[in-house]
Amino acid sequence: MSDLLRAPAETKYAEELDWLESIDDHPKPFSWRLSPKMVRLFVLGSERADGVDRDIAQKWFGDAAFVERSIVTLASDRGLLLIGDPGTGKSWLAELLSAAICRNSTQVVQGTAGTTEDHIKYSWNVSMVIAKGQSRESMIPSPIMTAMETGTIGRFEELTRSTSDVQDALISILSEKYISVPELDSDNIVFAKPGFSVIATANSRDRGVNDLSSALKRRFNFVRIPVVTDKKSEAEIVRFRTEELLRRHRIDLDVPPTLLDVLLRSFADLRASAAAAGSDDEKLESALSTAEQIGVLEDAILHSNFFGERALTAHTLASSLVGSLARREPEDLAILNKYLHGVVEPRGKEEGGSWPEFLEGGRDAIATLS
Repeated sequence: MSDLLRAPAETKYAEELDWLESIDDHPKPFSWRLSPKMVRLFVLGSERADGVDRDIAQKWFGDAAFVERSIVTLASDRGLLLIGDPGTGKSWLAELLSAAICRNSTQVVQGTAGTTEDHIKYSWNVSMVIAKGQSRESMIPSPIMTAMETGTIGRFEELTRSTSDVQDALISILSEKYISVPELDSDNIVFAKPGFSVIATANSRDRGVNDLSSALKRRFNFVRIPVVTDKKSEAEIVRFRTEELLRRHRIDLDVPPTLLDVLLRSFADLRASAAAAGSDDEKLESALSTAEQIGVLEDAILHSNFFGERALTAHTLASSLVGSLARREPEDLAILNKYLHGVVEPRGKEEGGSWPEFLEGGRDAIATLS
């Protein structure tokens, strides 16, 4: 695993999954590797009431009801659609569920304007077709078809970014649970085995891009993942991801709790400002998600490690925040400048601490970008 830039969840947590499987005596649907109870425990972490002999770390932070509804959906014959704003952890939850249920989270189709039916059904190895003709051996199954043949989970990222003809092709797969291959004279139907399901994700901000048809909506159970607004939960997510980052890069650098608090409060301030804005021009283009917050902190940590004094400072954190969130010029820079002078400067005078240095770092970053 150490030679992988990013190991999938089933590889990263292989030892933990093996252990959970070894003690799991609860009923399992279909060919699931873990029971629904153990899938929940793997995703949300163990508690004393679970009665297990080792601590299982929490990996996804959010309402347990969302996880439970997702697991129950996958135990039925319906697809699961995780929908929410960018950075709410939809893809991470889909990956964790797939890893726990079938130990394979990599059967993924990425939805884009260029996604075609071939990406969710099959294509052909042209050289083999020329040499031997069309056959099952010369067919290249899509990740979804592979999931059907193996009775596992297929994932479809950003479903609403794909065109209507691709979405229509998915309807028949979810309804009929087979794919017809008319190019073949025999052995021309691929049937889904028990355990097959689809986890799709959709960005709520993409509404109106390629809206789902009523027919496709009926094939999915919807689980809406809200933006994390609770400060404690968000701090846990940021801390969890930061610790992973430090381990992956083998960086020995302390993240002071005071600076983490500055970051959390800054994002809360900017979200409140966006909610009160009268037009899009008065809002940052950034979604101000937890994922973007982690990105700001990651940028600051790496900059401090490679170009700083190997210590995270408020000045570097502010510079990373401005650099990450200023995507439109001059609109975003004006919004950030207004925030620094209208909120950070008075707070620095009142509270002191890291805020004056944070203000200075933000001003320097804006001056550089202007």
